[in-house]
Amino acid sequence: MNQLKAVILAAGEGMRCRPLTLTRSKVMLRIANKPMIEYVVRALSESGITDILMVVGYAKERIMNYFGNGKDFDVHIEYAEQKQQLGTAHAIKQAKNSVDGEFLVLNGDNLVSADTIADIIKRHTGGTSILTTSRMDTSGYALVIESDGVVKEIVEGLTLKNVRNTNTGIYVFERTILDAVKETLQADVREFGITNSIQRMIESEGAVKKLVEGQTLKNIHNINTGIYIFDQTIFDAIEETLQADVSDVSEFGITDSIQRMIDAGYEVHAYRTDHTWTDVIHSWNLLGVNAMILEGLPDSVHRLADSRVNDRVVVGRDSVIGENSYVKGPVIIGRNCDIGPNVVIAPSTSIGDNVTIEPFTYIKNSVIFDDVHIGSHSTIKNTIIGENNVIDSHFVIESRKDLTVELDRKLYHADELGTVIGDAGTIGCDVSVTAGALIGTECRIKAGTVVRKQIPSHALVI
Repeated sequence: MNQLKAVILAAGEGMRCRPLTLTRSKVMLRIANKPMIEYVVRALSESGITDILMVVGYAKERIMNYFGNGKDFDVHIEYAEQKQQLGTAHAIKQAKNSVDGEFLVLNGDNLVSADTIADIIKRHTGGTSILTTSRMDTSGYALVIESDGVVKEIVEGLTLKNVRNTNTGIYVFERTILDAVKETLQADVREFGITNSIQRMIESEGAVKKLVEGQTLKNIHNINTGIYIFDQTIFDAIEETLQADVSDVSEFGITDSIQRMIDAGYEVHAYRTDHTWTDVIHSWNLLGVNAMILEGLPDSVHRLADSRVNDRVVVGRDSVIGENSYVKGPVIIGRNCDIGPNVVIAPSTSIGDNVTIEPFTYIKNSVIFDDVHIGSHSTIKNTIIGENNVIDSHFVIESRKDLTVELDRKLYHADELGTVIGDAGTIGCDVSVTAGALIGTECRIKAGTVVRKQIPSHALVI
């Protein structure tokens, strides 16, 4: 099975990850100083799969320049272009002339491990296989309905959440409740709840079936991870999907093609994984995934002068941390960085290459891309800063939990966020940003500004 060729889908833009994806594809967003697609490539290599086809499209040059032919990553990489982003079925079609027999398909914007990949390749017995994982909330995912490992239906766009009716403790009773209460008080129990009395009435004649005290009820649903093993028959199903008369559809999902195969009598198998599978939906999801990856960092510290460094901290070549600075891991710092003195870098922070952080600045749980200058006396928490930003002194970002974030006139939820700043901006001194106010690419924000709402790209804020 290790002779499988892997097809990585990497053509999409990732519009919900703007403003960061205005200048790069979603798969090239950085997590712990590596593009997220690199974690997929390395997981494949660890699995013994070294023959890779990347289907690229939007901002393809960044991907191709970074990976080349794959030699630096101990794999062989070829490329196919999806010139129009018409969905995953159309993307996989671009691989038709590059794969023989069975092949593995993965998304370039999901973090997986070698164990995750093994969960499908070791159990695959032929035909089409889908890897699923468990979620309580299926929002945004395809639900895989199966019986004894055979897929019956793939349901897209259905949100299943655990909604239960709970007792408010407000009742309207008839006098018959008093008889039930009397029976309850005569029972051999330590406490006498009114629900016990109501349950006695239910058992005799009630329409309510049962009252359940003190139990947590959860439903676990199998969702599609976007990891498949196909044989050549998938391409016929893709052709049928692409030729379907669906005038209101702008993208053609591979799940439509798989459903066609199921409806035609093909047996499609589902296998579940409990290993690493992490999806980045919005740009701020990078913060949680970055923290998860950093938890696995080894200790490796270089060129430290009179600084305090604790726990797992990786410092790149030619980087210097000034005196009286404090770094509390897990933290990764790239190459050729100049930090401090008197800087505090708190856990779950990634700092890219060629970054300057001036004195008396505090950074926590943030992702700083390459070539960023951050002025003195700044406070940055739960924030992502794109590359080539120049930020003057006394820059303060508010951070809050349970936020509603506006992005391209739509509202989304963030568990905790400061802000997300696109590439190539210039921010003056004494600027503060309200939690959740995103800043686009190439913005110029003058000194003393308070940013209270989303700033579009190329804006001048005075």
